[in-house]
Amino acid sequence: MARAAAASPNRSGAPSDYPSGGVWNNISSRSQYGARCGGLRKGKRRVTTSSDTDAASPGTLFGPDSISRKVHADPAMWPAGVRALYLEALHPRAVRGVLDNSSFRRDPIGRLTRTAKFVAVATFAPAQVAEQAARRVRRIHRALSAADPQTGEIFPLDDPALLLWIHCASTSSYIEVVRRSGLRLSPAQSDRYVDEQRATAALVGLEPDTVPGSMAELDDYFAEQRPLLRAGDDAQEIYRFLTDPPMPPGLRRLTAPLGPMGTPLYGVASRQVWSRMSRVAYSALPDWAVELYGHRAYSAASTTRSLRSLRTAGRMVPRSLIGRVVGL
Repeated sequence: MARAAAASPNRSGAPSDYPSGGVWNNISSRSQYGARCGGLRKGKRRVTTSSDTDAASPGTLFGPDSISRKVHADPAMWPAGVRALYLEALHPRAVRGVLDNSSFRRDPIGRLTRTAKFVAVATFAPAQVAEQAARRVRRIHRALSAADPQTGEIFPLDDPALLLWIHCASTSSYIEVVRRSGLRLSPAQSDRYVDEQRATAALVGLEPDTVPGSMAELDDYFAEQRPLLRAGDDAQEIYRFLTDPPMPPGLRRLTAPLGPMGTPLYGVASRQVWSRMSRVAYSALPDWAVELYGHRAYSAASTTRSLRSLRTAGRMVPRSLIGRVVGL
């Protein structure tokens, strides 16, 4: 999963830094490789895509020199994605929406893999394909609702406040965990990443001007949201599932090289590897989030060492295997 210096097409037609050839094969069958979308429009603001600025890019939202490609192609995105789920669950309405409208209880890893698919498409696929995927997501969200766990009020899942919370929890988790795991980014590059992700926010229906565009703005946003956050019963259920979930066969293939499938060693190894990664991801949360959950976290030094080890191990996993694991 090491990133390439430039996004030249490979034999499948995908940019060379695209993380899984299998995904690209599915994408290319539904759109032309060089499709130009000319940018996305949200409200009065036009969100610039790389088709406007980079002739070498196949009309993607993010060009080959974008920070988003560097971050999203990094193997540390796996613990980053788990950290995002922990953080998202601290918003009472957000977590209630997940528990009421998804198969999380039966397939807690499914949410992570579906998010991984969407991030991959939004980052590496032609903008036309990214918009098609986003339309499906927006259509699903429009049809769903949930009840506020405190007031009983029914709220829609496409509430902009909820979409903004999910976006910010994901964006901050991706950039902070990947940096902490060893990807060297300057403060200016980190700010650029957050600003680039406004294009992803536009895909899911947010107005870019309402979305934080720098690390400092992200910090301000979380400071504003903290009085609304709590680790109630719903969040604790997410915590329990993430630390000890049912192990889907695909993930067991990735995390259990110590014994043949079906043997006790196979199952024990896969669960131990996942549990370790999940607890490291939890420990990478901000101190205030760990305090809300109330569970013990690893020390800062141990968390950083573990993240770097996980990133190193992730670099050894073939891209094709990762694609099969998440069903891309």
